[in-house]
Amino acid sequence: MSNSAFQPLTMLSEDEQMLFDSVKSFAEERIKPLSREMDEKGQMDSAIIKEFFEMGLMGIEVPEKFGGAESSFFMAILAVEALSAVDPSAAIVIDVQNTLVNNAILRWGSDQIKEKYLPQLCSSKIGSYALSEAGSGSDAFALKCRAEDKGDYWLLNGQKLWITNAAEAEIFIVFANANPEAGYKGINAFIIERDFEGFSVGKKEDKLGIRASSTCELILENCKVPKENVLGEVGKGYKVAIETLNEGRIGIGAQMIGVAQGALDAAVQYTQEREQFGKAIATFQGVQFQLAEAATELEAARLLVYNAARLKDAGQKFIKEAAMAKYFASQVAQKITSLAIDLFGGYGFTKEYPVEKLFRDAKIGTIYEGTSNMQLITIAKQLLS
Repeated sequence: MSNSAFQPLTMLSEDEQMLFDSVKSFAEERIKPLSREMDEKGQMDSAIIKEFFEMGLMGIEVPEKFGGAESSFFMAILAVEALSAVDPSAAIVIDVQNTLVNNAILRWGSDQIKEKYLPQLCSSKIGSYALSEAGSGSDAFALKCRAEDKGDYWLLNGQKLWITNAAEAEIFIVFANANPEAGYKGINAFIIERDFEGFSVGKKEDKLGIRASSTCELILENCKVPKENVLGEVGKGYKVAIETLNEGRIGIGAQMIGVAQGALDAAVQYTQEREQFGKAIATFQGVQFQLAEAATELEAARLLVYNAARLKDAGQKFIKEAAMAKYFASQVAQKITSLAIDLFGGYGFTKEYPVEKLFRDAKIGTIYEGTSNMQLITIAKQLLS
């Protein structure tokens, strides 16, 4: 394999490079041998999740006083990218934990919420982020899940669908509307523990890609939530959702550039080994041009993702840049994984090689945490505002 395979061309600091290299090595040594089996079973190996906690990957931005690494958002993005080149199902576990759940609690949580939940999320418990419903996907705030103020507690009723990490999670951020007449201004965000009365995890989806990552429905039947478990201000749940998802989109962008890099690396190696007409197919200019174009588009996507993450860390505006990063990276991931299958030929269509799985895994990038069309709407609004 080329010496430059799976190394970001963008300049990284020494600490950033060390993290990237350590996560990359872990993915190659520990996750890669299990990836195919986890995909077929549709289940993440619990030992891998345990090691994520031990490596400090489940609380990258969380302050040390809560048990976290007190590092940067960019570091979380690098970890997601490195893991995704081997298995994006594994990467999405730490992606949701860091870019959605921890980020929301860090920004919107009361001192009491932070002190109670962040140490758990950093040490042993997986978090999940529950916004989507059957009728509220791109129309994210058309929520049917209801919250009723009972004085000493909130009572939630409804159903959530397509919730990532739900099978393993013990802490959930759930959105429900307490005042439907007020529209999106009636939405609240709640922290729900798995063993709360009236809360249960329903069926697990049988998916095309990222199969080892659990995606389940959540059922709330008179679920009692303590008053202190409202995340952010009452009636401001829509702000929690929107602003957290802006950060989450950068995480999906990182996942997609990792997927694309894994496929490109496999294609580069294979074309140097596969012979036709008496020589390696990598010597044919037609193949070289396709690889060169893919590498160029991948690096452009990486720069978009890295730029959005750097802006977030710098406290600068990044909404447009995050949407651009997710949109373009997901397009590039689909293109490069498809190209990899083409270059593998018949072998690419089998499960013997990894590109078939990466092709399936790439598709979700244009759908979750905001479809490609929603990203284009966001970009256009920012340009025209």
